[in-house]
Amino acid sequence: MPTPRIAIIGAGPGGLTCARILQQHGITAAVHDLDASRTVRSQGGTLDMHPDSGQHALREAGLWEAFLTQARPEGKQMRLVGRDGRILFDAIPPEADTTEGNPEIDRGQLRDLLLDSLKPDTVRWGHKLIRAEALGNGTHRLHFTDGTSTDADLVVGADGAWSKVRRLLSDATPRYTGVTFVETGLNDADTRHLRLAELTGNGTMMALDNNLGFVAQRNSGGHIRVYVGMRTEEDWHQRTGLDLTDTAAVREALLKKFTGWSPDLLDFITRTDTGYTNRPLFALPVPHTWAHTPGVTLLGDAAHLMSPFSGMGANLAMLDGADLAHALVKSPTIDDAIHAYEVLLQPRSVAAAEGAAEGINSAFAHDSATQTLAHMTQHH
Repeated sequence: MPTPRIAIIGAGPGGLTCARILQQHGITAAVHDLDASRTVRSQGGTLDMHPDSGQHALREAGLWEAFLTQARPEGKQMRLVGRDGRILFDAIPPEADTTEGNPEIDRGQLRDLLLDSLKPDTVRWGHKLIRAEALGNGTHRLHFTDGTSTDADLVVGADGAWSKVRRLLSDATPRYTGVTFVETGLNDADTRHLRLAELTGNGTMMALDNNLGFVAQRNSGGHIRVYVGMRTEEDWHQRTGLDLTDTAAVREALLKKFTGWSPDLLDFITRTDTGYTNRPLFALPVPHTWAHTPGVTLLGDAAHLMSPFSGMGANLAMLDGADLAHALVKSPTIDDAIHAYEVLLQPRSVAAAEGAAEGINSAFAHDSATQTLAHMTQHH
């Protein structure tokens, strides 16, 4: 294949994995990201890397050993707590090295690992895509908000939930799942939080019941990230005139929703160190497929946005990136590469999205405590 001009839109795990593997094979890809720099915003919580997807992609990218230096095998602990604060289920992994199971890593650490593996200037920061103009024969001209443009023989939409590249292939838009997370967090080294740190354990703690719940994740650096979840209207705060910037008012509104829950669990609301961020959860329709279009494809959330209850989002994105890169290396033309890649991508993403939809619906149901306990008991 002649040296193609490849533009990857979005510097998330999937796009960066693709760029890294292409570079290992001598193929240059430019990554365009809307953020002004790599440090402009938090990258979110912790991720567990699965052997047949995220771990596989890291090995293909030559980053497995570097990953092991930052991964946390103890992060595999899973705990279910009742609304009364009693521990109902606790899966504590045996002492083992990080090559077993699904070791955890903070999303920001993973992104830094990938970014540091790329050649300088691979990522073009501050390049927010406005539109892609088809020039014929699969070539597109990309226009960015800074006034620049570039032509590409292949545009890879790795630009997440609200992908602009997806518009070239599909009319699908993400739909609200019916569940909103309000994110907060605390420092487990603070003596005021000893009970909450103990309740969280070394991995993930969930307390789910009657369309409400808490998810607490231990991150690196002594931070516990907390998601206060509820099945509610997307505009739940507007309906009650709640100002999301008013910390005290948000706290009181959440406490009211969780009336009757254990004081220990309610402390995840009242003892926050970080304020509150409203995060309604969206997903693409299932199945999300598209007709082959020369010069364009998707990966990660742009292709298969799903609820976090799949546990597969970043893993699938990285596997997508690895598979697309290998298809480009092995195929005689870009068009052949897209065909080969999408044959792998679409069936597995549909299966994962179906599982994610089932997961969030069971986690936020009237009998979610019973369903979750049965699921954990069966799978551990």
